[in-house]
Amino acid sequence: MALGDLERNAPDPRNDGARVRILLFDANGDDRAVEEAAIDPAALDEQQLLWIDVEDDDVDVAEPIVARLVERLQLGPTAPALLREFDGRPRLHNVDAWFLVEVVAVVHEGDLRFGGRPLVIVCGRNFVLTLHPGPLAFLDQLRHREHGETRLGALSAESFTASLLDWQIESYLHAVSDFETAVDRLEVSILAREARREALPDLAVLRRGASRLRRLLAPHRRVFDAMARPDFRPDAGELADRQFHALEQRFERAMDAVENARELVVGSFELFATRTAQRTNDTMRVLTFVTVLLGTLAFAAGALGMNFNAPFFASGERGFWAALAAMGGFVVLALALARWRRWF
Repeated sequence: MALGDLERNAPDPRNDGARVRILLFDANGDDRAVEEAAIDPAALDEQQLLWIDVEDDDVDVAEPIVARLVERLQLGPTAPALLREFDGRPRLHNVDAWFLVEVVAVVHEGDLRFGGRPLVIVCGRNFVLTLHPGPLAFLDQLRHREHGETRLGALSAESFTASLLDWQIESYLHAVSDFETAVDRLEVSILAREARREALPDLAVLRRGASRLRRLLAPHRRVFDAMARPDFRPDAGELADRQFHALEQRFERAMDAVENARELVVGSFELFATRTAQRTNDTMRVLTFVTVLLGTLAFAAGALGMNFNAPFFASGERGFWAALAAMGGFVVLALALARWRRWF
């Protein structure tokens, strides 16, 4: 059974269409979906992990749901104000027994158009609350990856949060992979001998895509740097500390991949410029050959038109056709030489 099969299909009428998934992972028992009314953080032990996921495009609709969850999770009076700041800018807040981190996952909208989708994670003792407007592919993938009775309940809330953030960073790596595929296809088309289409519009799309990825990812540096410092959750344990440091390193690798994507665009432009210059040289070579060929024929025709009393000029029509045949033979020989030397 996949984790997605545990979700309840009948929506709570109080949620006004918002999608709320509440899953309890129990390392010593059965993973199961639970009702909102059954949420009780104090009853969770160290082998249990509660994951509450709220998905809705309308913040006003989700606000009363979040207010109820804040009360049931006993987050305190500061939580509603922090959650209302849900604006899609990466941030980190440490509040006593829990902390809040907001990140932006990249969403591939097709044709190298990348959009950002905010994800808010509230991590407390043995529970994790996630909020996001619209679906996130990696959350669905996480739910449907696990089959049977999982051991996710053995994870701490900090470890599960680190896992979610790692999936969020991986969304950028997947986007870079799609970007690199598009760059490879464009470069192959540029190098194709028969290709004659203009590549500048495609290069402009690639440049915008690379810039968009960097603008989405770069602001996360202050979040992951802060999570890797010793003063963040000093009582979370050595394992959580290592995981937060690994997240920072993972972010830096993703940042390097995004920066490399920008360099790929520059390389593709240089390849396009070189290929264009080569085609220009090929064209000039053909024009030069044609000019020399026509100039030679014009010289021959001029020589034949000189008014000398030579026997050849008295040959009449036979001489005219002989001259044309000679010039035609010269053209054929010149073309054969040019093809043999690969001038065009």
